[in-house]
Amino acid sequence: MPGNGKGEAVTRRTEALGGEGGPGFVLSRRIVILFAVACGAAVANVYFSQPLLVTMGHDLAMSPALVGSVVTVTQVGYGLGLFFLVPLGDVADRRRPIVAQLLLLVVALTVVAAARTAAILLAGMAATGLLAVVTQTLVAFAASLAPPAGRGRVVGQVTSGVVIGILLARTASGLLADLAGWRSVYLASASLTALLALVLHRVLPRHTDAPPTTLRYGQLLRSTITLFAREQLLRQRALFGLLVFAAFSTLWSSIALPLSEAPYFLSHSAIGALGLIGVAGALAATVAGRLNDRGLSRRTTGIALALLAVSWLPLAFTRSSLWALFVGVILLDLAVQAVHVTNQTLIYALHPDAGSRLIGGYMVFYSIGSATGAIAATSLYTVAGWGAVCALGAAFSCLGLVLWAFTRHSTPGPAAKVAICGEG
Repeated sequence: MPGNGKGEAVTRRTEALGGEGGPGFVLSRRIVILFAVACGAAVANVYFSQPLLVTMGHDLAMSPALVGSVVTVTQVGYGLGLFFLVPLGDVADRRRPIVAQLLLLVVALTVVAAARTAAILLAGMAATGLLAVVTQTLVAFAASLAPPAGRGRVVGQVTSGVVIGILLARTASGLLADLAGWRSVYLASASLTALLALVLHRVLPRHTDAPPTTLRYGQLLRSTITLFAREQLLRQRALFGLLVFAAFSTLWSSIALPLSEAPYFLSHSAIGALGLIGVAGALAATVAGRLNDRGLSRRTTGIALALLAVSWLPLAFTRSSLWALFVGVILLDLAVQAVHVTNQTLIYALHPDAGSRLIGGYMVFYSIGSATGAIAATSLYTVAGWGAVCALGAAFSCLGLVLWAFTRHSTPGPAAKVAICGEG
C-alpha cells in the first residue's frame, strides 16, 4: 500500500533508542513550545523585509531591481549559514553554538536597523540570513531529544512554530512599519532575540548522552557532502525542498507588488496580515508529523504536491478577487509545510548522530529554491506581470509533482535498507 513502502521505514529506524537529553532531562511540552517560539522568532528575520520592500527602497533610494536583491541576499546568507554553521550542531554541547548565533544575530539586526545606505542594508541582511540558520540547529536539537517513536510529532510541533513565525513576521513587520517605520521591526526583533538567548542558555541541556563527534570542522563540512553522495533519499527530499520553496518564495516575495498597486493600494499592515490567512500551514506541519509517525510519508508528499500545483489556479485571479488569493494562499501554505515536515523527519532518521548536517544540507536546497523564486518572481513581475509570476510558481510545483511520480517507488538509501532489515 502507498503508506507502507520502504521510504517510510526510515522513520522507525531507531525506535528502540531514547532521546539524547542526558541524565534527568525530560523533553516536556513547555520545552517543545520554547523550541517552537525560538525557531519562529529566528526564521522571522528572513521574512520581515517582504512587506517592507517598497518602503525600504524609497527610504534608501534603491532601484526596483536592487530592492528585490534584499530578499535574495538574505537567502544567500541563509544558504551559506546552512552549510558552514548548522553542522556545528552535531557537537556534544549544542547549547553553545545556539546561544552564540543568537547573540551575533542581535548585532546583525542592529546593523540593519541603523543602515543609512543600500550597501550597509544588504550587508546586514546577508549577516541576518547567515545567523538565522540557528532555526535549523534548534530543529535538529529538538529531534535528537525526542523519543524516535514520537519524533515526527515533535518535529511537526517545532516546525509549526517556524510556520507561525513566518506568518507573524509579515503581519508584525507591516504593522510596526505603519506605526513606527521599518527600522522599528529590526530593533524589536533584536530585543526579542537577546531575551531568547538568555532563556535558552538557562533551559537547554548542556550535554547529551551521545558521545561528542570526533570530526574537526573541515571534516564536518566534508561529511555533509559525503552524506549526499551516499543517501538517495536525502537527495530526493532535497530536490523536493528546493522546488516547493521556490514556489513558496515565488508567491511571498512578489505578492506585495500587485497588492500595493491598483485596484487595492493596500497598506503594509494589510499586506502583512495576509500571512495570517496561511495559518493553516501550522496545522499542516503538526498533522504531517503525526502522519509520518504512522508511516504515511509517501502519500502525504504526493497529496501535498498536488495541492501545491492546484493552488496557483486561484492565485492567478488575485488582481480581480481577494477571495481567490485567500484560497490560493491557504492551499499553498498547507502543501509546502506538509512536504517540509515530512522531508525533515525522514532525513533525520537516516543518521540521527548527524542530524544537524543532514538537516543543514537539506536546507541548503531550501535556500537555493527560495533565492531562485525570489529573484525570478520580482524580475518577471517587472517585465511580464502577475500572470507570468503565477505561471512560474505553477511550473515549480508541477516539477515537484512529476519528481514524486517518478521516484515514489524507487529504492531508498542504504540507511533505509538497514531499517527494513531490522524490521524483518
